[in-house]
Amino acid sequence: MKDFKLYAITGEEFHPGRDLVEVMEEAILGGVDIIQLRDKNSSKREVLRKAQALRELTKKYGVTFIVNDHIDVALAVDADGIHIGQDDLPLSEARKIVGNKIIGISTHKIEEAREAEVGGADYIGVGPIFHTNSKVDVVDPVTTTYIKQVASEITIPFVAIGGIKLHNVDQVLQAGATRVCMISEIVGAEDVKAVCEKFTKILDGKGE
Repeated sequence: MKDFKLYAITGEEFHPGRDLVEVMEEAILGGVDIIQLRDKNSSKREVLRKAQALRELTKKYGVTFIVNDHIDVALAVDADGIHIGQDDLPLSEARKIVGNKIIGISTHKIEEAREAEVGGADYIGVGPIFHTNSKVDVVDPVTTTYIKQVASEITIPFVAIGGIKLHNVDQVLQAGATRVCMISEIVGAEDVKAVCEKFTKILDGKGE
């Protein structure tokens, strides 16, 4: 997979009244290089419609497109990959279905990270680092200690996620992360592009 630094996940509840594709395009223009469609509430047909629109958008800009959970939708729109959680289909089974597409998996402890690496995940999510309101079924924060563990031991790409904001991203990078993922801090911003540009500068080591 293409390497990435700034990962954005959709969260339409954070931008009521604003178009999904419009918001995600702003994020891409600000420097986001990987987008995940995450929709736990819409009908399958509606998720497919959104996936088709985002696939078109990400192709236009050469950005990696990932679909959360809905493996059938990911295959239908020829997404670059899928993202699964610890309670979803096991990695080995998902791999049989998606072939050589990207598979990312959420991890909350080092044992899960090791298992994902051995199992052939292309990248892992590491978090939630801080408290977050973006997910209902969220586990307790794993803190930056978990980032340090992963950074010292895991060789596949990992992305830090969960409660990351402009004011605390430095702590995440100091702990060893080089890739970060946000939902509300990006899509809920008044100026999505400007926020992404700030994150991009920080990730490139140029400060705010």
